[in-house]
Amino acid sequence: MRSSSAANRHWWDGNADDYQAEHGAFLGDVSFVWCPEGLDEAAAGLLGEVSGRSVLEIGCGAAQCARWLVSRGARVAAFDISHRQLLHARRIDEETGLSVPAAQADAESLPFADAAFDLACSAFGALPFVADPLAVLREVRRVLGTGGRFVFSVSHPIRWAFPDDPSERGLTSDRSYFDRSPYVERDGAEITYVEHHRTMGDWVSLIVASGLRLDGLLEPEWPEGHDEVWGGWSPLRGRHLPGTAIFTCSKA
Repeated sequence: MRSSSAANRHWWDGNADDYQAEHGAFLGDVSFVWCPEGLDEAAAGLLGEVSGRSVLEIGCGAAQCARWLVSRGARVAAFDISHRQLLHARRIDEETGLSVPAAQADAESLPFADAAFDLACSAFGALPFVADPLAVLREVRRVLGTGGRFVFSVSHPIRWAFPDDPSERGLTSDRSYFDRSPYVERDGAEITYVEHHRTMGDWVSLIVASGLRLDGLLEPEWPEGHDEVWGGWSPLRGRHLPGTAIFTCSKA
């Protein structure tokens, strides 16, 4: 059977075209959107000042966030596990004239030097899909310089207790929040997609165990006038349940 990394690499290579076609307009080519709620880094400022700073984007997809950082004067490197996603990044680079240095890599073993970056960020990239998030967090700490900041967004853990359904059906819990069984798709005996569940307490413990310091936690509210549905995220559910958790960490 495939590992989580191998299965998700294969899945994203096969689904990158559809993903970019469906969500590309919402994400923008040169825009930093943290989550389906539409929280934008230009307004949120979670990373602080980025001009002149070295920034790593983890699980960059088509590098929309990294491209926005470049447009704001940051020195950026990015990576993704999917080669097909990186081909979309190259396409958008050519269309916008903003180039992002991007590599294919696995977040559990980063191909970057110690203390190479001032900031690191991940908008639903890598961390929900890896079997060993502690390895990723330790790698991020390794490549950050002293005082460096890491901000990452993931599905809010409470969502796992509810069906991934944007309708009223998605408002009734049908499983235990404490059931940490991953969501797995298979083709026969072969694993084709994996997403892992960690509770809020798990994430806090992982951050602490990695040696990073947890500085902040943001649960974005669903904004008025935002009517777009993204998978299980919707205005209906967003009025009742948090859909995203954004953690701000630093290296002491």
